Amino acid sequence: MSLSPFLTEAHNELRERVRAFAEREIKPVAAELDEKEVFSEELTAKMGEAGFFGIQAPKELGGQALDTLSYIIVVEEIARIDSSQAATVAAINSLAIAPLLKYGTREQQEKLVPPLCSGKMTWAFGLTEENAGSDAMGSETTAVLENGYWVINGSKTHITNAASPIAGGVTLQAVTGIKNGKKRLSAIIVEKGTPGFTSEPSKGKLMWRASDTGKLFFEDCRVPAENLLGEEGQGGRIMLNTLDSGRLSIAAIGLGLGRGAMEASMEHAKNRVQFGKPISKFQAVGFKLADMDIKIELARNTLYNACWRKDNNMQFAREAAISKLYTSEIAKEIADEAIQIHGATGLFKPHPMERFYRDQRLLQIGEGTSEILRLVISRYLGV
Repeated sequence: MSLSPFLTEAHNELRERVRAFAEREIKPVAAELDEKEVFSEELTAKMGEAGFFGIQAPKELGGQALDTLSYIIVVEEIARIDSSQAATVAAINSLAIAPLLKYGTREQQEKLVPPLCSGKMTWAFGLTEENAGSDAMGSETTAVLENGYWVINGSKTHITNAASPIAGGVTLQAVTGIKNGKKRLSAIIVEKGTPGFTSEPSKGKLMWRASDTGKLFFEDCRVPAENLLGEEGQGGRIMLNTLDSGRLSIAAIGLGLGRGAMEASMEHAKNRVQFGKPISKFQAVGFKLADMDIKIELARNTLYNACWRKDNNMQFAREAAISKLYTSEIAKEIADEAIQIHGATGLFKPHPMERFYRDQRLLQIGEGTSEILRLVISRYLGV
């Protein structure tokens, strides 16, 4: 990796530690977990013990109190080996812990953040519904305040960390009223075991098969009024601000996956001999590898710059959108060319390229589709 003005010695040491963990703990089981579509509680607990959850949370809540770039490096290095585990890390840090730290009361933080940092509990971010995805205002789940309790009815779908045995609950977006003809959206915390709240796993995924994905159902589910996160009517802002930061982690998954695919391609090209020499010596293959290197370098610089801006309290939403869009697109291109370099070898399980090729496909959809991100970027241009 080239030197970067964004990286410190502490960042480099963290990278080496995470890479060693991923090679030692994740790589040996990644193919089997993917094939069997199993979420590993054991591996999640190990990642918790290694300090991969709550990376930016204060130490008094069980976190590491590190910067955004440190968090992104962790996700990137894990995704270099397996996107499923990277998705678990990203969801807990960006979608579960981050909004609690930014908008939660001290009581909410002290109750939920420590177990999330430990890796012994996961948490969901309940935005997507059958008729609400890119259009967050399409939410149909409702919450009515009655006698000091929110009464919630509705459902959520395609939710990460929703249905495993260690799933602890959800921060959901619900319609809590209508003002001037527009929906008032609020964010509400619902813990597992609350009467009227149920979940079921979603199986048969193309990608991220070892991460926990599920559906959530609410039928006259009652939670105390104090379970409101932030202020009533602030839910849309909370969800969108959370997605701005979350896009950095999805970009990190794309960057890590792209690096993993490129490294596998280089190794294969150096060892695969055709016509009397390694295929890396043929210009057609060498140029593919060169293009991969260019794309990864640009993706890394764009992502790290967005992280630097966030850590320095600068506007970063535009940069996050650019980074997530570009990195997810180049991950697709690199995975495709990596398969071309590997030939038939890369098309069969348990070769990691087969899994990488599938795993990259969600990156252009989750945390803002590529089309929505182009819309976001165009608005910053004033068009």
